[in-house]
Amino acid sequence: MHLNSRFLLIKKGPLKFIFLLLLSFFFTAFANAQQPSSIEKLAAYGYSKRFADSSSCKKMVLQALELAKKKNIIEDEVICYSYLALTQRRLLHLKEFTRYADTAFYLSKKTNKIRAKAFASMAMGSLKSYIDDKPEALNYLLASYKLFAKAGAHDHCAKIASDISYLFSPASPTKVEKYAREALYHASKAGDAESQLYARLAFGSHLTDNLETGTGAKWLEAVHFFKETAAFAEKHSANIVSKSNIGVAYINLADLYSKGPKPIDEKAFLNNLEKATVIAKKYNIKIIYRSAIGLQGFYFTEKGDYTKAEVLFIEGIKYQQSLPYTDNYLLAAFYDCLKDVAAKRKDFEAYHNYDTLYAKYNQLKYNESTQSLLQNADARYESSKKIERIKQLQLENELVQKNKLLGYGIAGVLLIGLVFMFRSYYYRQRYYLNREDILKQEQANSELKVQLMEKETIENLAATLSLERRLLRSQMDPHFIFNALGNIQSMILQKDTMPAVSYLNKFAKLTRQVLEQSRKETISLDEEISTLRNYIELQQLRLNNGFDYTIECDESVETDLLIPPLLIQPFIENAVEHGLKPMEKEIRGLIEIRFTQQIAQKNLVCTIKDNGIGLAASRKLKLKDHHESLSTKITDERLSKMKQENEYAGFVVSERDEEEGSGCIVILNIPIL
Repeated sequence: MHLNSRFLLIKKGPLKFIFLLLLSFFFTAFANAQQPSSIEKLAAYGYSKRFADSSSCKKMVLQALELAKKKNIIEDEVICYSYLALTQRRLLHLKEFTRYADTAFYLSKKTNKIRAKAFASMAMGSLKSYIDDKPEALNYLLASYKLFAKAGAHDHCAKIASDISYLFSPASPTKVEKYAREALYHASKAGDAESQLYARLAFGSHLTDNLETGTGAKWLEAVHFFKETAAFAEKHSANIVSKSNIGVAYINLADLYSKGPKPIDEKAFLNNLEKATVIAKKYNIKIIYRSAIGLQGFYFTEKGDYTKAEVLFIEGIKYQQSLPYTDNYLLAAFYDCLKDVAAKRKDFEAYHNYDTLYAKYNQLKYNESTQSLLQNADARYESSKKIERIKQLQLENELVQKNKLLGYGIAGVLLIGLVFMFRSYYYRQRYYLNREDILKQEQANSELKVQLMEKETIENLAATLSLERRLLRSQMDPHFIFNALGNIQSMILQKDTMPAVSYLNKFAKLTRQVLEQSRKETISLDEEISTLRNYIELQQLRLNNGFDYTIECDESVETDLLIPPLLIQPFIENAVEHGLKPMEKEIRGLIEIRFTQQIAQKNLVCTIKDNGIGLAASRKLKLKDHHESLSTKITDERLSKMKQENEYAGFVVSERDEEEGSGCIVILNIPIL
């Protein structure tokens, strides 16, 4: 059949045959352009060894890079640099990660090959995600996703669509589902186990995002899906490079069982956690190990089997301490769990010992977190600065090209004639000189922009860190801390053990909440109310229960809405210190807190009333006291910054009406984020 067809083509005419032959050639060349080269395959194979042997992985990718340089193939160089960047992410080397990603992106400007540009955008997207620059990460990953889709690289599309789905969570549930489903589609097209597991985990995350209870059709659907995912991971474990994803499948399934109908399926729950622990120990995956031990310990703590829970957490600590590095985050988490177990067992000596170690590792964890924040800020700045420099180089290349064109134009004019040459040269020279001045001016403006960005970034970072430290100090007044601890000590000496432990737990919880929330951009209203309750109850203890309080929310208020943290507590502190504390002892104090929501203005209104001595009397006492309210001043600064995005942000303090009696009323307008 093939020979007959060929013969017919020849018989119809040589011109038509030649045309079809050329057309076939071009289609074949275009198809081959979309396929990975041998150098890319070598780099990809080296990258696949990142979990088993990181040293061998890096060595093979570098060999592929040297081969690409030797053959002077820019697109393969871009791909090799991208794989090196992703390898450094696995090794947590931010400086090298940034250098390789920037190099890949810079070289990608010199080629029009789709795969090279797709890899460069993927590396930059991964870098931006690593340094918590989510908007830029989405921009680069979406660009990479479109390019890989155009090249028909379904395996890369599946992974990138999954990452995009995670980045859109929880802000845009619709887009989370959209890209999770697209990841499944591309994974099925790719057919490899690595891509399919990656995509299934993303879609499973979408299924569990909106689960509120452990019953119902949605929970059953999620359990069924993750059972299939875990079975798939077990069946194809030899072909799955990212072993951490296998552990994630087990962890997610166990977590679903813990949220299911009571009593939970303990056998299935523990079996999945045991499998996750084996994976974590075998491949040294810290986050899987921490999650597996934590879920088991939490389950046995809730079950009342405190001995087993304590053994699990201690085993986790010993395993971590046996490793050549120290994970302060993991140790702090385990000692915090041990504190809870000791408190429930009423073993106060053990509680004290665990709390001491928890405080030590929690401080180290905080120091590492602060250092990481500074490094990420520096990385974001350096990356932005390099992009500006790339633009400068492009402008310089444009200038060089324009000057070359100028020389060619002059040579052409000389051939036509001396008179015409002189006239043409004059006008062209003036035009290009003006253009050169404009380009130089644009280059100077770009350099000035880089300098301003550097100064602005450093100043903003310093201002933010300063405000965080001042905010943290303002929330934990030393007098309040010493008085609260003094009262707790007094109760212990009077052998009121249970109330003392209760208030000590409240004090520890308040301290932890303030430390954690002072570093968050947003918290839920539920978290804010929980922190306020702990704080007010400790103030009640300090003032010998000399006042009462109420917290109410209108029916229209959604308690899971997000607001800036630690805005309300300073006004409660003022109400207690300057309103209720100076009152006569015969009068019982009262603080009333009420939340209402202004949906159109995207505003939460918090009204705080007290029956204290009032503003006028409080100001007279302040004249004698000379005490400056640092917390209120910082809160005013924070609200002033928020006012740039929400004009309703702010607060008003006034006297209560004479008919209601003495006291103050504070109306605080908090932007809903």
